[in-house]
Amino acid sequence: MTRSRSRIRHILFVTTMLTLPVTLSPLAVTPAHALFGFGDIVFDPSNYAENVLQAARALEQINNQIQSLQNEAQMLINQARNLASLPYSSLQQIQESVQRTQQLLGEAQRIAFDVQQIDQIFSQQYADMDLSASDQELIDLARKRWRNTVGALQDAMRVQAGVVGNIETQRAELSALVGESQGATGALQATQAGNQILALQAQQLADLTAMLAANGRADALSAAEQAAAAKQGREQRRRFLEPGAGYQPGDARMFPGSN
Repeated sequence: MTRSRSRIRHILFVTTMLTLPVTLSPLAVTPAHALFGFGDIVFDPSNYAENVLQAARALEQINNQIQSLQNEAQMLINQARNLASLPYSSLQQIQESVQRTQQLLGEAQRIAFDVQQIDQIFSQQYADMDLSASDQELIDLARKRWRNTVGALQDAMRVQAGVVGNIETQRAELSALVGESQGATGALQATQAGNQILALQAQQLADLTAMLAANGRADALSAAEQAAAAKQGREQRRRFLEPGAGYQPGDARMFPGSN
């Protein structure tokens, strides 16, 4: 009760002091913002408002810094995703397919895919045939050319079969690469998947090139055989039509040892 009365007297004192004329009040020399005081504590509304404003600005700066750090962290995460390597590689399968096709081309019969060998055999068996050879030698030469053509046709069919056999491998690899590309987590993975798809297409073009080469070899040998056969045929026809020695009569013997 005594404390309440003392508080009431203190409030009345403050109210009385505030109602005094400015000319008589000793508070006239006090700054306008220091109007309220309780004991040794002085409340400064202007300073308080300024402090609140500064605190709000500081809080806003902290929030901006936090947001900036979050953006930088997200940027680093995205960069890590973009730099992540694709966990799938079809290089081995593509190389195996190319090696199978190369092996088939390397097994070409009689006339291989070698420039020097082709020049040598064509010079001997096709372009510069020795038409002065005997009939049996010309027949043997024609048989060699026929075997060259048959071997080339067989080689072409083997290459075609190998290319067809690679189609299933290419289909499986293409399906896997498309799936990896669609599930890529970053730019690097998508780029690597696209590069492997391009490598797969390059392997398909290599198979196509090999097949065209094998077919072209067979067609060329077949045409060369026909040309050489026509040239040899003209020589053999000339020999057949060439007049030989006439009939020469001789003594006929019915029984051996008879006169």
